[in-house]
Amino acid sequence: MPRSFRLLIALAGLMGAAGVALAAASAHGADASRLASASAMLLFHATAILGTAALLARGILHGGIGLAAAFGFVIAAALFAGDLALRQYAGHGLFPFAAPTGGTLLIVSWLAVSVAALWQQK
Repeated sequence: MPRSFRLLIALAGLMGAAGVALAAASAHGADASRLASASAMLLFHATAILGTAALLARGILHGGIGLAAAFGFVIAAALFAGDLALRQYAGHGLFPFAAPTGGTLLIVSWLAVSVAALWQQK
């Protein structure tokens, strides 16, 4: 298994653990809807990363595009969830437009997965 796949699997595991921790924090915190959104974003995209890695390993996705999309999921979900969590706990975000930047990168990554699947089918 290539090193990049191992790294993706490890990052997906960290994202899943952070998602569960944020879900617990949102369940026990007052007005913690931001944490619930961040948790959902991390948990969903952790499974998307694992799915993308599995599709890459099976040769169903084009390697370069699929790998870029998987790492895009990691960066984008971290920006989005990190910004929401920091706003909840510190009262300010990572940087202006961090969550929208992460959301836009998530959209681009999902489109890239679709392109990678179509490209591989040729």
